[in-house]
Amino acid sequence: MINFITRYFTSLWAFMTSPFRAVWRIISRIFPPREFTVMDVPRGNVYTFQQSSFWRFTKFCAKMGLIIWATWSTYVFVYHRPMLQKRTMQLEQMRTKYAQHMTDLQVYLGKYNELTKNINVIDDKLLKDNKLTDAQKEDLINERLKTWGELDFLKTRITEMFTDEHYTPEYTKFSDLAVEYELTRAENDELKKRDAEMVDTVAKILETDNKIIETVSKLTNEKIADLRADLKNINGTFATLGISQETLITNANKFSSQLVGSVFNPLEIDKGLDEKYQKLADNLTLWNGLNKLRRILPLGAPVAKVNITSKYGMRKDPFTGAPKKHKGVDFSGKIGTELMAVAPGRVISAGERVGYGTTVEIDHGLGFTTLYAHLSKIKVSRGDWVRPGTIVGLGGSSGRSTGPHLHYEIRYKGNPFDPEKFVKE
Repeated sequence: MINFITRYFTSLWAFMTSPFRAVWRIISRIFPPREFTVMDVPRGNVYTFQQSSFWRFTKFCAKMGLIIWATWSTYVFVYHRPMLQKRTMQLEQMRTKYAQHMTDLQVYLGKYNELTKNINVIDDKLLKDNKLTDAQKEDLINERLKTWGELDFLKTRITEMFTDEHYTPEYTKFSDLAVEYELTRAENDELKKRDAEMVDTVAKILETDNKIIETVSKLTNEKIADLRADLKNINGTFATLGISQETLITNANKFSSQLVGSVFNPLEIDKGLDEKYQKLADNLTLWNGLNKLRRILPLGAPVAKVNITSKYGMRKDPFTGAPKKHKGVDFSGKIGTELMAVAPGRVISAGERVGYGTTVEIDHGLGFTTLYAHLSKIKVSRGDWVRPGTIVGLGGSSGRSTGPHLHYEIRYKGNPFDPEKFVKE
């Protein structure tokens, strides 16, 4: 055996692992290594990646596992779910029937105890009261017989309940009808008691509901007033852009992103209910829209120390001296000054632009974008999600610039507008 191993294998370990290596050679033939190329168009770079046999085999196993899992899940959903629904329905019917039987049993046992007590009282009078006349004794005996008959009937009813699940009582005697009347009256009294308790509970619920509606309405009104005050300074800018705050609120509720949140669907209130519920639903929709709009809009300054050296509008070109429109505002700063995102958004451009030099542009949603120009260094990449305060780049003097500063623009649907009120909101 040792001679065989040393003749064909370099070591005992090679002999033990030979079956696995043979299997792996087969797998490597089926899944040979592959190369694929990725082109980074904005930067003009070409990257080549290699997928090993192990990686391709692992992906194949993962896909097969997913297919098997999906097939099994579909089988379970199609075959077992109707059976489970049927069993659930049967269980619910049994629970309902059990509850009905327990209710009847409680009523029967209450009546049974009452009849037993009456028999004991009658027996005590017959045995201990020596002053009873013969007529009185006869009346007590007749009453005892009647009570005993009712008790016997009630015993039969209880026995049938436990032995026959499909029992149907038949009333052929007056005593049977009397027992049923007593049972029905007891049940009716219990229902009246429960109804009174339910009325009290509903009244308390209505009172609590009014308090909740009043409190929530007050809070929403206060929050709406605060949010409107925050946006008051930029309402004039909305007018120059040809949009209203109400339109932006409606669009904000429909807007969805991983940083701002999902779409908000207005609450649908039945028109037959009190108007206060619809008013509260409208206030909640308005508050949510204002809150999302406040988060989406690029409000605030992109630098820690605000010092605007050139405003938006017509000015003399620093190179030619001719009048030319300045599409943003310039902030003074040294090379390397940290520049921050002012609102959540996604980087849609990060690279060189003619005249602007090294730039970063961020899409915040609802048509609003911000642009940072003349940077010395970019800290983000195209496609990155940024939050307020995220460093997107460092100040510089790249492109058509006379010195270190930040050229900052806010655009709506691609058109720049005066961002000063947004910066000083």
